[in-house]
Amino acid sequence: MKLEIITPQKIVFSGNVNVVTLPGTNGKFTVLENHASLIASLTKGVIRYKNKDNPLHEYPIESGLCEVNLNEIYVCVEQITNEKSDEPIKQ
Repeated sequence: MKLEIITPQKIVFSGNVNVVTLPGTNGKFTVLENHASLIASLTKGVIRYKNKDNPLHEYPIESGLCEVNLNEIYVCVEQITNEKSDEPIKQ
């Protein structure tokens, strides 16, 4: 799946991932390959994703929107609250 995390200032991440978990307004949800199309509002929380190399990445956000369609996920957020979070999380 293709994931893009976008702020007004820059594209924070663009690449292929295996799984994405997003902080939806009505609760966290996970997107896997061939997920049904959806548009959702996001609330304060953490965007988490894993890619084929299997490290977990996290981006804390305050709010935003996401669109899932045909194995493409676009996440638009006002800002990432901690720019250092693009480093892989040690498990």
